[in-house]
Amino acid sequence: MSGYLAVTNRQRSVSGRRGASQSLSWSRRYLRRAVACDVGAAALAVTVALTIRFGDDFTRNYLLFSIAFPLLWVATLSISGAYDVRFIGTGSDEFRKVLNAGISLTAGLAIFSYAINDELSRAYLVISLPMVTGCDLVARFALRKWLHRLRASGRCMSTVVAVGHRQAVADLITELRRDKYHGMRVVAACIAEPGDQQPVAGVPVFGGLDDISTVVRRCAADSVAVLGCPELDGVRLRALAWELEKTGTDLCVAPALLDVAGPRTTVRPVAGLTLLHVDHPQLSGPRLLLKDLFDRSVAALALLLLAPVLAVLALAIRISDRGPALFTQVRVGKEGRAFRIYKFRTMVVDAELRKAELLANNDSDGVLFKMRRDPRVTAVGERLRRWSVDELPQLVNVFRGEMSLVGPRPALPAEAAEYADHVRRRLVVKPGLTGLWQVNGRSDLTWEESVRLDLRYVENWSFALDLQILWKTISVIFRGSGAY
Repeated sequence: MSGYLAVTNRQRSVSGRRGASQSLSWSRRYLRRAVACDVGAAALAVTVALTIRFGDDFTRNYLLFSIAFPLLWVATLSISGAYDVRFIGTGSDEFRKVLNAGISLTAGLAIFSYAINDELSRAYLVISLPMVTGCDLVARFALRKWLHRLRASGRCMSTVVAVGHRQAVADLITELRRDKYHGMRVVAACIAEPGDQQPVAGVPVFGGLDDISTVVRRCAADSVAVLGCPELDGVRLRALAWELEKTGTDLCVAPALLDVAGPRTTVRPVAGLTLLHVDHPQLSGPRLLLKDLFDRSVAALALLLLAPVLAVLALAIRISDRGPALFTQVRVGKEGRAFRIYKFRTMVVDAELRKAELLANNDSDGVLFKMRRDPRVTAVGERLRRWSVDELPQLVNVFRGEMSLVGPRPALPAEAAEYADHVRRRLVVKPGLTGLWQVNGRSDLTWEESVRLDLRYVENWSFALDLQILWKTISVIFRGSGAY
């Protein structure tokens, strides 16, 4: 879970605890598979490097080095933290460790070669080191997807006791159930409200703030998540950490400031206090100019390459009912500026006129209007929507600078007029062709979930996050989930 700060020891001395032993069992199996993938990637890389650089004419020293290389690679990954249980299945953090290992090993070999005055073959290193890093990233990605499939069926999960006020606990349970790939399952709750023993979102409540250690032992939990609970002050939280240390149970504390990712936070000790310093989001400057340049360049290239496809789709729409191929509509962009959005028409020509008679059938719980079985959608439009092809003309909006490839969903003026003050925060950046809402449920999301994801994107924007969302969008489109 993003937003949680581990504050206790990371040792897993949990003998005698059945639940924790099961957790250790699957994590050990995962790490063994990871080591096997790492060794395989290293063996493949040096074999290819030897073959290309030397053919059959390699020296004994290079043969010995190639045999030792997989062990050297595994040792470098271990030093870089690539086998830390906390990063299992987390994606970007795990991949960053592998990249750091590749860079560190490259630098280390260069320094070692210079120090002993025995220069290694540049061609051998240029082939082997980038190749082992690339192959290992692919292997780790495949391993991560395998783990996510297991977690989707309820396996390889860590058990959690949630501590805090009822609503905060309920929100955590809901999010972890929706996104099982996090690998955490709440099995019990300790509620801050005195005497409250009613289950929370189907999870039993076994006590209050004074019963946390007892509940952890009873449930054999792997972690305790404390959710913005002022009743647990520094003294009580420290005492809880000492209690959990005896069983090797992790302690996670949610900061009061929600949806702020790790790169914006820094833990700083000041005058005996542990302070969480929060940087301002990067919403201007050179990085934003780079994003704009990237967006426009990709949009121009995509429009050029997809021109024949766009022409065929436009013709199919025209032939289907003789209506216009494009649908235009006014949307609200950055800083509340209105612009006209372009989409392939997927509904009947008089769809807007028929909207009033369908309002009672709205499937959305907010200011949006969405119907799973909208009678206005045409046969061609249904296919276009399933694969999100109807959104492709928005590349014109991206090229013109009215939209971005990644950003919040572009809002209608009527929707923006109903925004609460905190929701208007999503208007400080350009709306996007795709975004966190696209890769986390699309139309299946509630209004509150959509707003939360848009605000999370605004607060944590980075170029790396954009690339990650674009990558995930491809798989979401092929699955067709949440598209209607």
